[in-house]
Amino acid sequence: MAKITLNINKKEYPLEADPQMPLLWAIRDLAGLKGTKYGCGVAQCGACVVHLDGEAVRSCVTKVSRAVGKQVVTIEGLSETNSHPVQKAWQEIDVPQCGYCHSGQIMSAVVLLREKPNPTDQDIDDAMAGNICRCGTYLRIRAAIHLAADEQKKAAPQG
Repeated sequence: MAKITLNINKKEYPLEADPQMPLLWAIRDLAGLKGTKYGCGVAQCGACVVHLDGEAVRSCVTKVSRAVGKQVVTIEGLSETNSHPVQKAWQEIDVPQCGYCHSGQIMSAVVLLREKPNPTDQDIDDAMAGNICRCGTYLRIRAAIHLAADEQKKAAPQG
């Protein structure tokens, strides 16, 4: 065990953890943030996606030691009021069925839209391929990402 400090959602969390512990368990069990989900434990489903210095990572296989000194953003830190364009689009399209995978889906979609603000269907399918939805809401996910892209364009300063 080591004393470490993680910056999660712009808040410092002094923790005592094994540096090899998956970041997911530090977020959920030590910091008490339950929005990031455990799905598979082997980086195959995407339920555990968080941002590490802006990069979408699978927290179930990302070691705590990798996050020290970096900014971690979980679904709770994306927006205090669920007003991020992707969250709003998810609500408007009524994307979730069971909802279990959607924190990871949303976190992946946010990075996609930052990297490709006007994604094609193929861009979305490629970027989201590692995020599994057992309920099969893929068409609604794609529609929500397109809606969020449109909303982000409208909100962008014109110049």
